[in-house]
Amino acid sequence: MKKHILFSLVALAVSVTAGAQNLALKWKTDTIFRTPESVYFDAKANLLYVSNIDGSSSEKDGKGFIAQVTPDGKVKNMNWITGLDAPKGLGVFKNTLYIADLTRVVSVDIGTGKKQQTWEVEGSEFLNDITVDAKGNVYVSDSGKGRIHRIAGGKLELYFESADLKRVNGLLSLKDGSLYVADAGSGVNYKLSADKKLTKYAETSQSADGIESVGKDEYLVSSWNGEVFYVDASGKSKKLIDTREQKLNSADIGYDPKTKTVFVPTFFGNSVYAYTFTK
Repeated sequence: MKKHILFSLVALAVSVTAGAQNLALKWKTDTIFRTPESVYFDAKANLLYVSNIDGSSSEKDGKGFIAQVTPDGKVKNMNWITGLDAPKGLGVFKNTLYIADLTRVVSVDIGTGKKQQTWEVEGSEFLNDITVDAKGNVYVSDSGKGRIHRIAGGKLELYFESADLKRVNGLLSLKDGSLYVADAGSGVNYKLSADKKLTKYAETSQSADGIESVGKDEYLVSSWNGEVFYVDASGKSKKLIDTREQKLNSADIGYDPKTKTVFVPTFFGNSVYAYTFTK
């Protein structure tokens, strides 16, 4: 009987440990940024790209910029790309960086830092997140209109819209051709299939923002208010950090799968925090 109880306790301990997802603070920068909204980890360049709004998130003022930062939090080039309006989501395909810049998408040659092409999204109000699929198709969310646009073969098109999307924000391209979609208006997370069927997958929190894959059908989803959630393969969510009392936002996160580091831009906190993810 005692052996049976001991075995059960050990099994329970292993089970709890296996599901003990955690984010532990690794480093944080000083308040050197200017309303940082998104962090993208470029594995090829081994650099972070940080979008800085530097002003209103909804005004065309030309003050926005992209900074280059090393994975340990040191600024390489604060003003790498300048002359943007309110840059938010970032995406990379091969040697090109794509930037959601309020009502337009801007592409930049990563090697030279020079702007290449601009797509004005007619009728858009608040372009927010970007994701790029394996074929190089670029998807951008318009939180103001509940729409997802796509750039395919260099041409811009309306890809998807639905009344179910209250304020579409986070996007993540998945290997099967679908998109993981986070709705900031409701906190509902969806899967949008390649044939454009929208299915509820999980719930995190209102102001749902960035999405990163951390395993097969496992994700981290941030909430701009200051929360980061882990979502498992069944769609169950678990809150890992909550910095709302400290008045630190958690905007569009980035992730380095090799070091399992999550990079969190704090928006009004004007800093970037790095956490080690364990599960």
